[in-house]
Amino acid sequence: MKPHDWVQIFLYLGILLAITPLLGMFMHRVFSGRRNILSAVIGPLERLIYKMAGVAPEREMRWTEYAGALFAFNILGIAVLLALQLTQQWLPLNPQNFPNVPFALALNTAVSFVTNTNWQAYSGESTLGYLVQMAGLTVQNFVSAATGIAVLIALARGLTRKSAETIGNFWADLVRATLYLLAPLSMVMAIVLIWQGVPQTFSAYVAAKPPDGIEQLIPLGPVASQIAIKQLGTNGGGYFGQNSAHPFENPTPFSNFIEMLAIFAIPAGLTYTYGLMTKDRRQGWTIFGAMLALFLAGFAISWWAELQPNAVTGLASNMEGKEVRFGVMNSVLFSTITTDASCGAVNAMHDSLTPLAGGVALLNLLLGEVIFGGVGAGMYGMLVFVVLTVFLAGLMVGRSPEYLGKKIEAHEVRWSVVAALAPCVCILIGLAVACSIPAGSATLGNQGPHGFSEMFYAFASAAANNGSALAGVGVNNNFYNYTLAICMFLGRFAIIGPVLAIAGSMAGKKVAPPSPGTFPTTGFTFAGLLVAVILIVGALTFFPALTLGPIVEHLVMGAGRSF
Repeated sequence: MKPHDWVQIFLYLGILLAITPLLGMFMHRVFSGRRNILSAVIGPLERLIYKMAGVAPEREMRWTEYAGALFAFNILGIAVLLALQLTQQWLPLNPQNFPNVPFALALNTAVSFVTNTNWQAYSGESTLGYLVQMAGLTVQNFVSAATGIAVLIALARGLTRKSAETIGNFWADLVRATLYLLAPLSMVMAIVLIWQGVPQTFSAYVAAKPPDGIEQLIPLGPVASQIAIKQLGTNGGGYFGQNSAHPFENPTPFSNFIEMLAIFAIPAGLTYTYGLMTKDRRQGWTIFGAMLALFLAGFAISWWAELQPNAVTGLASNMEGKEVRFGVMNSVLFSTITTDASCGAVNAMHDSLTPLAGGVALLNLLLGEVIFGGVGAGMYGMLVFVVLTVFLAGLMVGRSPEYLGKKIEAHEVRWSVVAALAPCVCILIGLAVACSIPAGSATLGNQGPHGFSEMFYAFASAAANNGSALAGVGVNNNFYNYTLAICMFLGRFAIIGPVLAIAGSMAGKKVAPPSPGTFPTTGFTFAGLLVAVILIVGALTFFPALTLGPIVEHLVMGAGRSF
């Protein structure tokens, strides 16, 4: 452990803490429709979009209408992105003349980017032209992230409003998240990345002949604009196959730091936004504290594991699969952040992590991606666990559970259980099928517990809408393209549906003043109970599978055995 590693960690946490209230206050003004620092510039464009689309932003929706608009918009997004891939050889801005994408891969990719997963069973620089990358993937990076934020804001309105029938307007929330938040931040970040050396061009690939005389093709393209939103929107899909390990996506230690900070920036800020919406900032800081505790615990375990002498390689620390310009600490910090935040971007090969570090990354996915999580998605996933925690606390103290002065009843608990368990069902059923039929294991690069972990991680990443991979299993085949597409779709919308149902139910309830027996939902006690509920759900559901994978592999690694 080097001193500059500690300096960077504390600098990262310090900046994150500093920008959380700033971004949180800004987002609160944006989604409450108040004037903000960008209103003079973006306001006319926002109003023009509403006029052209025939949207009345002040007309609010019941939760069923809100959900209907959201689902229709996302299904249309899948269809458009699918069509772009199936016709790309006839489209402009394809200087390398890439052919049309096969249907199974195109469907997998369309579902992947619309669900904010960005799972990639292909290498971008050898598969997709510039137009598909920009008009297809980058557009979905924006609107899928905006959709997650919109769902959170709708849920927050449902939890905080009194005797209301509506939870906002989906179209207004979508437009505001894109115009005021994601687009400006992405423009700034793209400029920073270009300054650091990330390409942004429509030029064709360049042929270079190094001293050895073997010609190499250097891929280019509009990279910086896609990398900016890939990080800020916690999307994760790389322009290049190596993702943020590629020097054209992440050329310097400074760009690496900025990319890691961008992943957590909006999810952290949304905790403060939520506190402002509840009119009690402690509510937001309590959730932020629970997220931070889980993040630091996972990072500490991973960093420790990667620095231990390895009986398999004989090395004092594990540099396999890592970029020398980043080193162990930055690689482990990135892997922890990206799996906490459902981003999926990687700057090192997760397949080369030690079993414990890889197990932490896997566990982050299995906990529901609620440790900061994806933009919006992590926070509304965490609020599902908050509802369950309040319900369990009510059972323990022997009174009706309440949250923000509203009673938590069977209706909300049922929907919360559906939202919490839907990804679990997808992961375990998908993994069981993959282990049972030849198509699931035919493309495994490793056997034994590591091969099991590779399949396990693939389904966990899909259902958690993360997109990262251990990458030791070939997934560009019909079995994985279709099964993972199903997991990605259900992992996104089987949670959003129940969350909006909870929002609609809670919005209509009256608020009762707190009494001496009211269980407080702020402070260390509640944060500790919330963390315990999250870990128990993950441990009880997945512990047998984790035992067969990373836990067994860690135990036998000490004997010098690898798989």
